[in-house]
Amino acid sequence: MAQSANARAAPRPRAARAAGPLTRPELTEYRETSRYDDVMGFVRAVTRGNRRMHLTGFGYSYEGRELPLVVVGDVRDASPEAVRASGKLRVFIQANIHAGEVEGKEAVQELLRDLAQGRHARWLDSLVLLIAPIYNVDGNERVALTNRPLQNGPIGGMGQRSNAQGLDLNRDHMKLEAAEARALVLLMNRYDPQVLMDLHTTDGSVHGYHLTYSTPLNPGTDSAIVGLLRDAWLPEATRRVKERDGWDIWYYGNLPGGPGLGEGETERGWYTFDYRPRFNTNYIGLRNRFAILSEAYSYASFEERIRVTLHFVEECVDFAYRHASEVRRIVAAADVHSVVGEALPVRSKFTRGGQVPILLGEVVEERHPYTGQRVLRRLDVRRAEMMTDFAWFEPEETERAPRAYFVPAGLTAVIERLEAHGVRTSRLDRPLTLQVERFRIDSTWTAERPFQNHRERTVRGAYEQVQQELPAGTVVVRVDQPLGRLAFFLLEPRSDDGLLDWNFFDEALQRDGRYCPVLRTTAAF
Repeated sequence: MAQSANARAAPRPRAARAAGPLTRPELTEYRETSRYDDVMGFVRAVTRGNRRMHLTGFGYSYEGRELPLVVVGDVRDASPEAVRASGKLRVFIQANIHAGEVEGKEAVQELLRDLAQGRHARWLDSLVLLIAPIYNVDGNERVALTNRPLQNGPIGGMGQRSNAQGLDLNRDHMKLEAAEARALVLLMNRYDPQVLMDLHTTDGSVHGYHLTYSTPLNPGTDSAIVGLLRDAWLPEATRRVKERDGWDIWYYGNLPGGPGLGEGETERGWYTFDYRPRFNTNYIGLRNRFAILSEAYSYASFEERIRVTLHFVEECVDFAYRHASEVRRIVAAADVHSVVGEALPVRSKFTRGGQVPILLGEVVEERHPYTGQRVLRRLDVRRAEMMTDFAWFEPEETERAPRAYFVPAGLTAVIERLEAHGVRTSRLDRPLTLQVERFRIDSTWTAERPFQNHRERTVRGAYEQVQQELPAGTVVVRVDQPLGRLAFFLLEPRSDDGLLDWNFFDEALQRDGRYCPVLRTTAAF
């Protein structure tokens, strides 16, 4: 086989030319991934004595390990007050939400070392970087050689997908049941980064890309945020990674379907993952912030996965640096834009796109030297196949966003979740009689199988107009606020990722299953 551009562009092992502390993969010739103590020792070493780098924490894991955060920039300290007072664009880079997907954790350690040595110094003219190298710290410590079957290394094992509670942290952004998810949302509320990058490794399909990526996918996201990512940010990163390394990167997708489909089978196409805000980048999008998902290719070598992740992060951050004013402007506009009266999706479906060339690849099956389990290794083969693009979603069911919701004071768990998200609330200091809408439930059911310890609930029905007295103490959630989109998705009964879906209203529905207990109004009051 002819040597490819990938092979020609592959850099020498970074450990051979790195100055300063080395990561655990570099020290072990990429056989092992970093444990929690490795990461903490590394970040202490690279930040020590550097006036532009501040090591702090942003919370604790379920088992009590501190979640490290490195603040990089011209700020007096690591506090949210100092970071926000800088007036610079805040970029948050998060790695290791799934602790078997370890490339991001290693890549951002290398990035921190580069920053400590003065590389990318110009970024700090316009940016403050917030880097969380190891988010799922408890899962990271549960190393096993059999985690992440089929993935091409590291052969010394890696952590597990879930946290110590058995929760997938990348499905917890709406219900906030994990300590780590609470800490992450608190960070969003306190530091308010305008850009987030979330670093992962793929599952599933064999394709020809070293890395795939995604924007926020919920069609209720502010269109200017998705537009800049889709039309400029990610295309430029794609081009620059190709020029730099010869590596192809593209939108995240999987390959259901194939020739000779039977009735009811899925059409051949390139399908993205999910639009619901339980996923990190979708959630961040509904907070009116830019979000970029990075997925290194599982079957590339461990070293290549680290390298392509690092280079993708560098190109994305460099774009943020060069377009900082535009990014700030779009975020500010999204925060002041009111969605009151707009038709927002409560359920969505794939948009059938056009025919696009997708690079497919090949793998060879090998055996893990210590377990004998199957491992797939990427071959340097890429061939384009034209197929239908299913990279985006469109609304399937919509609802007009009201002016405000009214939450009964007794729904304490609902109120607490809203406040944890940072949604602004107030309380009626006296009774108020008002024309409101209440959601009449015509039918309801729960999922057959539990997910994240829940049997998700679905309701069908319609709103009715009614004159009603709201007692003093009722919690008012106005939709005309920066987190109005998020409040809508949390409180709408038909939302397929809201608090009703996650069973927060089940006790109230057991008392009176005719109506959703949360009321709403379109009227001024």
